[in-house]
Amino acid sequence: MKKERKINRMPTKGYLEQAKALSKKDAERLMSRMGKKFTRRLEDKKLTPTDVQALQLELEDEQLKEWRKKLTELRDKNK
Repeated sequence: MKKERKINRMPTKGYLEQAKALSKKDAERLMSRMGKKFTRRLEDKKLTPTDVQALQLELEDEQLKEWRKKLTELRDKNK
């Protein structure tokens, strides 16, 4: 069951800086992992490539934190 995430926001300053610092190769890898909504916003020229990359970085960080939290809960449960 996937949780819908709202992406009607602009990326935060920290993630924008991270996106600007990406090498071309890393930026391409990040763009390849983007979801349809980010790709569509890029195609519609609503956001710049850097903005979209920053939002993707933020989304991946949120997903990682959520995964770590669930893993910790499972480990605690199995103790």
